[in-house]
This record gives sequence, C-alpha cells and structure tokens, in this order.
Amino acid sequence: QVQLVESGGGWVQPGGSLRLSCAASGSSFSTYAVGWYRQLPGKQRELVVHLSRAGMTNYADSVKGRFAISRDDAKNTVYLQMNTLKPEDTAVYYCYAARTFTTTPISWGQGTQVTVSS
Repeated sequence: QVQLVESGGGWVQPGGSLRLSCAASGSSFSTYAVGWYRQLPGKQRELVVHLSRAGMTNYADSVKGRFAISRDDAKNTVYLQMNTLKPEDTAVYYCYAARTFTTTPISWGQGTQVTVSS
C-alpha cells in the first residue's frame, strides 16, 4: 500500500496561487490512479479532481479552469496547481491513491490547510 504526505498549503490572498504536492512512498505508485479531495469547514469531504492512469481527469465544476492536477512518477509525486483562488476554496486538501480503473481511495494523506482570505 502506498503512503502519502501532502505539503504546500498555506495562506494566500484571493486571486493568488498555490501548488500542493503529494509525495508517495511504497511500491508501484505509478500503477495507481490519484486525486485530491477537500473538506470545507463544516462540510463533508468533496472531490476536487481525479486523475486516472490513462491520464483522464475529472474536475469538480467549482475548480474547472482554475486548478490543474499533474503527476511525476519518477518522483512519486502528485501536484495540484491552484490558480485564481477564492475564499470558498478555503479547506483542508487531501491527496489520495486508488487502484487502477477505480475511483475509490485506498490511501489518504494527512491533509494540508489552504486558507484564502484578504
């Protein structure tokens, strides 16, 4: 099973950018699908984006055109580039790994806080 550790969260003003990283350890990371969820204050965790092994993405409508997921299998790392951030993007962001051809997370990171405010 793969272990995941996020980094890159923090505070940013509205309209700013952040890039989150998710470093994976364990075997066969390249065989996993990956993605990001977030949990807004007082809300349930919601999908931000899923990236399949085939390279297909599924973004939440609220982040389309602003967020971009990528992965570097040589570095066992997944990234989430977040641009034009809004206060409603404030949340704890979690990366996850899922088995190939599935979307159900089997491994989670510990989460990283993103705060967007002026």
